[in-house]
Amino acid sequence: MKNSLFFTDREALESYTLSNQFFEHLEFILVKTRQTVTDNDMYYALSLSIRDRLVRNWLRTQHVYNSKDVKKVYYLSLEFLMGRLLGNALINMDYYEECRKILRKDDYVLENIVELEHDMALGNGGLGRLAACFLDSMATLQLPAFGYGIRYEFGIFKQEIVNGKQQEQPDYWLAHGCPWEIARRELTFRIKYFGRVVSVRTPDGKIKNNWIDTEDILAAAYDVPVPGYKSDTVNNLRLWAARSNEEFSFQEFNDGNYVAAVERKNISENISKVLYPNDSYTEGKFLRLKQQYFFSSASLQDIIRKYGYNHNTFDKFAEKLQFS
Repeated sequence: MKNSLFFTDREALESYTLSNQFFEHLEFILVKTRQTVTDNDMYYALSLSIRDRLVRNWLRTQHVYNSKDVKKVYYLSLEFLMGRLLGNALINMDYYEECRKILRKDDYVLENIVELEHDMALGNGGLGRLAACFLDSMATLQLPAFGYGIRYEFGIFKQEIVNGKQQEQPDYWLAHGCPWEIARRELTFRIKYFGRVVSVRTPDGKIKNNWIDTEDILAAAYDVPVPGYKSDTVNNLRLWAARSNEEFSFQEFNDGNYVAAVERKNISENISKVLYPNDSYTEGKFLRLKQQYFFSSASLQDIIRKYGYNHNTFDKFAEKLQFS
Protein backbone atom coordinates (compact mmCIF):
# COMPACT_ATOMS: atom_id res chain seq x y z
CA MET A 1 0.00 0.00 0.00
CA LYS A 2 1.77 3.13 -1.19
CA ASN A 3 2.27 6.28 0.88
CA SER A 4 1.01 4.43 3.93
CA LEU A 5 2.19 4.95 7.50
CA PHE A 6 0.14 2.08 8.87
CA PHE A 7 -2.34 -0.01 6.87
CA THR A 8 -4.43 2.54 5.03
CA ASP A 9 -4.20 3.70 1.42
CA ARG A 10 -3.70 7.46 1.46
CA GLU A 11 -5.50 7.97 -1.86
CA ALA A 12 -8.56 6.21 -0.47
CA LEU A 13 -8.44 8.46 2.59
CA GLU A 14 -8.21 11.61 0.47
CA SER A 15 -11.23 10.51 -1.59
CA TYR A 16 -13.32 10.38 1.59
CA THR A 17 -14.84 13.84 1.63
CA LEU A 18 -14.92 16.24 4.53
CA SER A 19 -18.70 16.34 4.15
CA ASN A 20 -18.88 12.56 4.68
CA GLN A 21 -16.76 12.82 7.82
CA PHE A 22 -18.86 15.68 9.16
CA PHE A 23 -22.20 13.90 8.84
CA GLU A 24 -20.81 10.61 10.15
CA HIS A 25 -19.54 12.38 13.28
CA LEU A 26 -23.01 13.86 13.78
CA GLU A 27 -24.63 10.46 13.44
CA PHE A 28 -22.18 7.99 15.01
CA ILE A 29 -20.23 10.07 17.55
CA LEU A 30 -22.82 12.63 18.68
CA VAL A 31 -25.82 10.39 17.81
CA LYS A 32 -27.95 13.21 16.46
CA THR A 33 -30.59 13.53 13.77
CA ARG A 34 -31.77 16.62 11.90
CA GLN A 35 -34.56 16.95 14.49
CA THR A 36 -32.27 16.83 17.56
CA VAL A 37 -29.06 18.50 16.36
CA THR A 38 -28.00 21.76 18.03
CA ASP A 39 -25.61 24.53 17.01
CA ASN A 40 -23.06 23.17 19.47
CA ASP A 41 -23.35 19.72 17.86
CA MET A 42 -22.52 21.31 14.51
CA TYR A 43 -19.43 22.94 16.02
CA TYR A 44 -18.31 19.69 17.66
CA ALA A 45 -18.82 17.53 14.55
CA LEU A 46 -17.02 20.03 12.33
CA SER A 47 -14.10 20.25 14.78
CA LEU A 48 -13.80 16.46 14.93
CA SER A 49 -13.83 16.28 11.13
CA ILE A 50 -11.04 18.84 10.84
CA ARG A 51 -9.11 17.08 13.59
CA ASP A 52 -9.33 13.85 11.57
CA ARG A 53 -7.59 15.62 8.70
CA LEU A 54 -5.02 17.10 11.09
CA VAL A 55 -4.23 13.70 12.57
CA ARG A 56 -3.03 12.30 9.24
CA ASN A 57 -0.34 14.96 8.89
CA TRP A 58 0.27 14.93 12.63
CA LEU A 59 1.25 11.24 12.64
CA ARG A 60 3.40 11.63 9.56
CA THR A 61 5.14 14.69 11.00
CA GLN A 62 6.06 12.90 14.23
CA HIS A 63 7.14 9.82 12.23
CA VAL A 64 9.57 11.93 10.17
CA TYR A 65 10.98 13.61 13.28
CA ASN A 66 11.67 10.27 14.95
CA SER A 67 12.91 8.35 11.92
CA LYS A 68 15.36 11.11 10.93
CA ASP A 69 16.43 11.75 14.54
CA VAL A 70 16.20 15.52 14.08
CA LYS A 71 17.12 18.12 16.67
CA LYS A 72 13.94 19.21 18.48
CA VAL A 73 12.83 22.42 20.13
CA TYR A 74 10.92 22.11 23.43
CA TYR A 75 8.91 25.13 24.56
CA LEU A 76 7.83 24.91 28.22
CA SER A 77 5.31 27.45 29.48
CA LEU A 78 2.79 27.73 32.30
CA GLU A 79 0.49 29.53 29.84
CA PHE A 80 -0.75 28.89 26.29
CA LEU A 81 -3.43 31.28 25.08
CA MET A 82 -4.39 29.28 21.99
CA GLY A 83 -7.57 31.09 20.97
CA ARG A 84 -10.31 29.39 18.96
CA LEU A 85 -8.70 26.38 17.32
CA LEU A 86 -11.41 25.67 14.75
CA GLY A 87 -11.11 29.00 12.96
CA ASN A 88 -7.32 28.81 13.06
CA ALA A 89 -7.27 25.27 11.63
CA LEU A 90 -9.74 26.14 8.85
CA ILE A 91 -7.53 29.02 7.70
CA ASN A 92 -4.22 27.16 8.04
CA MET A 93 -5.50 24.08 6.21
CA ASP A 94 -7.45 26.07 3.59
CA TYR A 95 -10.79 24.44 4.46
CA TYR A 96 -12.75 27.61 5.22
CA GLU A 97 -14.79 27.85 2.03
CA GLU A 98 -15.41 24.09 1.86
CA CYS A 99 -16.80 24.07 5.40
CA ARG A 100 -18.88 27.16 4.70
CA LYS A 101 -20.60 25.29 1.85
CA ILE A 102 -21.16 22.17 3.96
CA LEU A 103 -22.95 24.15 6.67
CA ARG A 104 -24.86 26.34 4.24
CA LYS A 105 -26.73 23.27 2.93
CA ASP A 106 -28.50 23.09 6.30
CA ASP A 107 -28.85 26.86 6.70
CA TYR A 108 -26.00 27.26 9.18
CA VAL A 109 -23.49 30.12 9.06
CA LEU A 110 -19.88 29.06 9.56
CA GLU A 111 -18.89 32.27 11.34
CA ASN A 112 -21.62 31.72 13.93
CA ILE A 113 -20.53 28.12 14.53
CA VAL A 114 -16.88 29.12 14.95
CA GLU A 115 -17.90 31.64 17.61
CA LEU A 116 -19.37 28.85 19.76
CA GLU A 117 -15.93 27.48 20.65
CA HIS A 118 -14.88 28.08 24.24
CA ASP A 119 -11.30 29.29 24.38
CA MET A 120 -8.95 26.83 26.07
CA ALA A 121 -8.43 28.44 29.49
CA LEU A 122 -4.71 27.77 29.51
CA GLY A 123 -3.45 31.34 29.52
CA ASN A 124 -4.25 34.84 30.69
CA GLY A 125 -2.26 37.48 28.84
CA GLY A 126 0.81 38.34 26.84
CA LEU A 127 2.95 35.43 28.00
CA GLY A 128 0.32 32.87 27.01
CA ARG A 129 -0.41 34.48 23.64
CA LEU A 130 3.30 34.73 22.85
CA ALA A 131 3.75 31.02 23.63
CA ALA A 132 0.85 30.09 21.33
CA CYS A 133 2.24 32.29 18.53
CA PHE A 134 5.62 30.61 18.85
CA LEU A 135 3.99 27.19 18.38
CA ASP A 136 2.03 28.40 15.33
CA SER A 137 5.12 29.99 13.79
CA MET A 138 7.37 26.99 14.32
CA ALA A 139 4.80 24.70 12.69
CA THR A 140 4.49 27.10 9.74
CA LEU A 141 8.30 27.18 9.38
CA GLN A 142 8.29 23.36 9.59
CA LEU A 143 10.54 23.33 12.65
CA PRO A 144 10.40 20.18 14.83
CA ALA A 145 8.96 21.81 17.94
CA PHE A 146 6.90 20.66 20.92
CA GLY A 147 5.03 22.64 23.54
CA TYR A 148 4.53 21.53 27.15
CA GLY A 149 2.10 22.98 29.68
CA ILE A 150 -0.61 22.23 32.24
CA ARG A 151 -4.15 21.17 31.38
CA TYR A 152 -5.95 23.50 33.77
CA GLU A 153 -9.58 22.61 34.38
CA PHE A 154 -10.50 26.20 35.19
CA GLY A 155 -9.18 29.50 33.90
CA ILE A 156 -8.66 32.45 36.25
CA PHE A 157 -12.33 33.42 35.99
CA LYS A 158 -15.19 34.10 33.59
CA GLN A 159 -16.26 37.71 33.65
CA GLU A 160 -19.89 38.72 33.96
CA ILE A 161 -21.15 42.29 34.31
CA VAL A 162 -24.14 42.70 36.65
CA ASN A 163 -25.50 46.19 37.36
CA GLY A 164 -22.34 47.71 35.98
CA LYS A 165 -20.02 45.67 38.21
CA GLN A 166 -17.77 42.72 37.47
CA GLN A 167 -18.74 39.40 38.95
CA GLU A 168 -16.21 36.59 38.70
CA GLN A 169 -17.54 33.14 37.80
CA PRO A 170 -15.71 29.82 37.40
CA ASP A 171 -14.33 29.36 33.88
CA TYR A 172 -14.88 25.64 33.36
CA TRP A 173 -13.87 25.41 29.71
CA LEU A 174 -14.01 21.59 29.74
CA ALA A 175 -17.69 21.46 30.72
CA HIS A 176 -18.72 20.09 27.31
CA GLY A 177 -15.43 18.41 26.46
CA CYS A 178 -12.76 19.52 24.01
CA PRO A 179 -12.82 18.02 20.49
CA TRP A 180 -9.17 18.92 19.85
CA GLU A 181 -7.41 17.11 22.66
CA ILE A 182 -6.40 13.46 22.58
CA ALA A 183 -5.87 11.62 25.87
CA ARG A 184 -2.69 9.56 25.87
CA ARG A 185 -3.98 6.82 28.16
CA GLU A 186 -0.68 4.95 28.15
CA LEU A 187 1.47 7.98 28.96
CA THR A 188 1.59 8.74 32.69
CA PHE A 189 4.55 9.86 34.80
CA ARG A 190 5.00 9.74 38.56
CA ILE A 191 5.85 13.09 40.19
CA LYS A 192 7.38 12.88 43.67
CA TYR A 193 7.10 15.47 46.44
CA PHE A 194 8.57 15.65 49.94
CA GLY A 195 10.03 12.43 51.38
CA ARG A 196 13.63 11.89 52.44
CA VAL A 197 16.85 10.49 51.00
CA VAL A 198 18.48 7.39 52.44
CA SER A 199 22.01 6.40 51.42
CA VAL A 200 22.88 2.72 51.21
CA ARG A 201 26.03 0.90 50.16
CA THR A 202 25.69 -1.56 47.30
CA PRO A 203 27.52 -4.94 47.21
CA ASP A 204 30.19 -3.45 44.93
CA GLY A 205 30.97 -0.75 47.49
CA LYS A 206 29.24 2.18 45.79
CA ILE A 207 26.86 4.57 47.56
CA LYS A 208 23.28 4.62 46.28
CA ASN A 209 20.82 7.34 47.33
CA ASN A 210 17.17 6.30 47.58
CA TRP A 211 14.32 8.84 47.66
CA ILE A 212 11.68 7.33 49.95
CA ASP A 213 8.46 8.20 51.83
CA THR A 214 7.39 10.53 49.03
CA GLU A 215 3.98 12.00 48.27
CA ASP A 216 3.35 10.85 44.69
CA ILE A 217 1.07 12.39 42.07
CA LEU A 218 0.55 11.16 38.52
CA ALA A 219 0.85 13.37 35.43
CA ALA A 220 -1.45 12.24 32.59
CA ALA A 221 -0.78 13.46 29.04
CA TYR A 222 -3.24 15.17 26.70
CA ASP A 223 -2.15 16.19 23.19
CA VAL A 224 -3.39 19.05 21.02
CA PRO A 225 -2.33 19.26 17.33
CA VAL A 226 -0.81 22.55 16.15
CA PRO A 227 -0.99 22.99 12.33
CA GLY A 228 1.25 25.30 10.36
CA TYR A 229 -0.15 27.80 7.87
CA LYS A 230 -0.62 26.07 4.48
CA SER A 231 1.90 23.45 5.56
CA ASP A 232 1.72 19.68 6.02
CA THR A 233 3.62 20.04 9.30
CA VAL A 234 1.53 19.50 12.43
CA ASN A 235 3.39 19.91 15.71
CA ASN A 236 2.24 18.98 19.20
CA LEU A 237 1.20 20.71 22.41
CA ARG A 238 1.31 18.26 25.32
CA LEU A 239 -0.62 19.20 28.46
CA TRP A 240 -0.34 17.50 31.84
CA ALA A 241 -3.30 16.77 34.10
CA ALA A 242 -2.77 15.83 37.75
CA ARG A 243 -4.18 12.48 38.82
CA SER A 244 -4.18 10.98 42.29
CA ASN A 245 -1.96 8.02 43.02
CA GLU A 246 -4.69 6.80 45.38
CA GLU A 247 -8.13 7.11 43.84
CA PHE A 248 -10.19 5.96 46.78
CA SER A 249 -9.77 4.89 50.41
CA PHE A 250 -12.07 1.89 50.76
CA GLN A 251 -11.37 1.65 54.50
CA GLU A 252 -12.44 5.25 55.11
CA PHE A 253 -15.58 4.69 53.05
CA ASN A 254 -16.51 1.56 54.99
CA ASP A 255 -15.99 3.47 58.23
CA GLY A 256 -18.56 6.00 57.09
CA ASN A 257 -16.08 8.81 56.51
CA TYR A 258 -17.14 9.52 52.93
CA VAL A 259 -15.36 12.88 52.64
CA ALA A 260 -12.03 11.47 53.82
CA ALA A 261 -12.41 8.57 51.38
CA VAL A 262 -11.77 10.88 48.40
CA GLU A 263 -9.88 13.67 50.19
CA ARG A 264 -6.41 12.62 49.04
CA LYS A 265 -7.60 12.36 45.43
CA ASN A 266 -9.07 15.87 45.54
CA ILE A 267 -5.98 17.40 47.12
CA SER A 268 -3.70 15.77 44.54
CA GLU A 269 -5.74 16.95 41.58
CA ASN A 270 -5.77 20.55 42.81
CA ILE A 271 -2.40 20.96 41.11
CA SER A 272 -3.97 21.20 37.64
CA LYS A 273 -7.30 22.59 38.82
CA VAL A 274 -6.91 26.37 38.35
CA LEU A 275 -4.75 28.64 36.20
CA TYR A 276 -2.78 30.89 38.56
CA PRO A 277 -4.38 30.17 41.95
CA ASN A 278 -4.56 33.13 44.32
CA ASP A 279 -1.10 33.53 45.85
CA SER A 280 -1.96 36.25 48.38
CA TYR A 281 -1.72 33.58 51.08
CA THR A 282 0.89 30.95 51.83
CA GLU A 283 -1.11 27.99 50.55
CA GLY A 284 -1.57 29.71 47.17
CA LYS A 285 2.16 30.38 46.82
CA PHE A 286 2.88 26.76 47.71
CA LEU A 287 0.38 25.48 45.14
CA ARG A 288 1.95 27.59 42.37
CA LEU A 289 5.37 26.17 43.23
CA LYS A 290 3.97 22.63 43.11
CA GLN A 291 2.40 23.39 39.71
CA GLN A 292 5.74 24.50 38.27
CA TYR A 293 7.57 21.47 39.60
CA PHE A 294 4.76 19.18 38.43
CA PHE A 295 4.81 20.16 34.76
CA SER A 296 8.61 20.59 34.62
CA SER A 297 9.22 17.10 36.02
CA ALA A 298 6.63 15.46 33.74
CA SER A 299 7.93 17.27 30.65
CA LEU A 300 11.57 16.35 31.33
CA GLN A 301 10.67 12.72 31.92
CA ASP A 302 8.82 12.69 28.60
CA ILE A 303 11.65 14.42 26.74
CA ILE A 304 14.16 11.88 28.06
CA ARG A 305 11.80 9.06 27.07
CA LYS A 306 11.58 10.35 23.50
CA TYR A 307 15.33 10.89 23.28
CA GLY A 308 15.75 7.23 24.19
CA TYR A 309 14.02 6.14 20.96
CA ASN A 310 17.23 6.69 19.01
CA HIS A 311 19.94 6.85 21.68
CA ASN A 312 21.28 4.50 24.36
CA THR A 313 23.50 7.09 26.07
CA PHE A 314 23.26 10.78 26.88
CA ASP A 315 26.32 11.67 24.80
CA LYS A 316 24.25 13.60 22.23
CA PHE A 317 21.56 14.90 24.55
CA ALA A 318 22.70 18.54 24.27
CA GLU A 319 23.02 18.26 20.49
CA LYS A 320 19.51 16.89 19.91
CA LEU A 321 17.52 19.22 22.18
CA GLN A 322 16.89 22.94 22.42
CA PHE A 323 14.89 24.31 25.35
CA SER A 324 12.98 27.57 25.32
